[in-house]
Amino acid sequence: MFDNFTKLGYNSCMNSFTQILRQHNLKVTPQRLAIVEVIHNYGHINIDKLYEEIKIKFETISLATIYKNISAMTKNTILYEVKLPNEKSVYETVKDNHSHFLCKKCAEVTDIDINMEKNIKSITQKYDFSIEQTDLVLSGICDKCKDK
Repeated sequence: MFDNFTKLGYNSCMNSFTQILRQHNLKVTPQRLAIVEVIHNYGHINIDKLYEEIKIKFETISLATIYKNISAMTKNTILYEVKLPNEKSVYETVKDNHSHFLCKKCAEVTDIDINMEKNIKSITQKYDFSIEQTDLVLSGICDKCKDK
């Protein structure tokens, strides 16, 4: 849904965010647009950092409002919650299927492409499961932190 936004300019992105909210029957508000914009720009962000960023532009916004908007947009598959081991969840705009790498030192979350198709097929055949979603978070030390 959001994969091509990095190539678009600011106004095009905001117009696209507006269209996506309307397609999901969500009211387009300046606060909601700002939330999607910040999450998209960060790539992955936790609620605390998101709240900090949104407060810069909307001083009176409450943490409860952030949570309500995140919840509504997650339910409508505009945003996705990435649950991280031993860390707060982070949110991202919905993209093509991918996995995540979590650095144990700096807590940076990176999108990674892993072809799980063969493994999923093997598991579904062996156990007769119907797999609907895969959430894979690999953890270790990122390139930036290796030499520190």
